Amino acid sequence: MKRQKKPLYRSVNTKTHGVRHGSGAKSKWERNKKASENNRSMKQSMHSGQRHGFDYTPLFKFLLSRVGDDWADVHSEAVARLDREEPITWMVAASYSEGSPFFRAGESSYFSGLYVDEDNVLAVVDPELTADTMEPFCACCTHTLNGTRLTTPYSDKTN
Repeated sequence: MKRQKKPLYRSVNTKTHGVRHGSGAKSKWERNKKASENNRSMKQSMHSGQRHGFDYTPLFKFLLSRVGDDWADVHSEAVARLDREEPITWMVAASYSEGSPFFRAGESSYFSGLYVDEDNVLAVVDPELTADTMEPFCACCTHTLNGTRLTTPYSDKTN
């Protein structure tokens, strides 16, 4: 019997003391007011549809490890190991012109942007971008690119 591969996402603790996720509960105070009588959104469910508690870092590292491989194979394996397909589009663009050199995956975590080239191969948008060449955006956080800490110190360019 084949072992099933691990999923490309992980659940994080959302019940920690002091962590607030914005459940949308404030809408209960706006219901049944005169101004909301004609507003259709006020008559819908109070469930916010937000998804909290998922970390897709394993997916991003998986995609980076597959640079140079056939996109159809990489995509089918990734989708089979995910709960939904949307996080793939955060990192992988359909073409070079739609791609960006990097994207923000957390408060101070950045990953290289990828795209699918003409030969249907997964490629990096900016191969020159590394943890040594990228500059941090603030002095208060520890910034990472692809899981590696940025080595360039923060410099305030407004002076």
